[in-house]
Amino acid sequence: MAKEEPPSTSKDLQELQKKLSLLIESVQNNPKVVAFLKSPVGQYLDRHPFLTLTLLVFVAVSAVPVGFFLLLVVLTSLAAFVGVILLEGLVISVGGLSLLCVLCGLGFVSLALSGIIIVSYVVVSSLISYWFSPR
Repeated sequence: MAKEEPPSTSKDLQELQKKLSLLIESVQNNPKVVAFLKSPVGQYLDRHPFLTLTLLVFVAVSAVPVGFFLLLVVLTSLAAFVGVILLEGLVISVGGLSLLCVLCGLGFVSLALSGIIIVSYVVVSSLISYWFSPR
């Protein structure tokens, strides 16, 4: 049937739970977080955790393409000072359209990742509660 866990594993889990609760408490007591959560946007996101997770994943995965786009804009702006004004407009337009396509794709990927994360969380929490429930 089910194997008995060594006592050190449950002690490690309790220690990890203490550390995580301290981390969560420090984030929740941060004055900037408290001010944001009192704003209308913060209250809306607090009531819609899936949307919040999707937004967080989208921002995280879109940081690199946006950074590359800004680098492209700076480099083409430097080229414009040299005299390549028409090329700059073309490159920024193509880059902007490419960025739009990439960000739309990343939006869908963020939604899928958020769904996978939520399902994984539910499955793992159910398994943990099943394994460590008193019988």
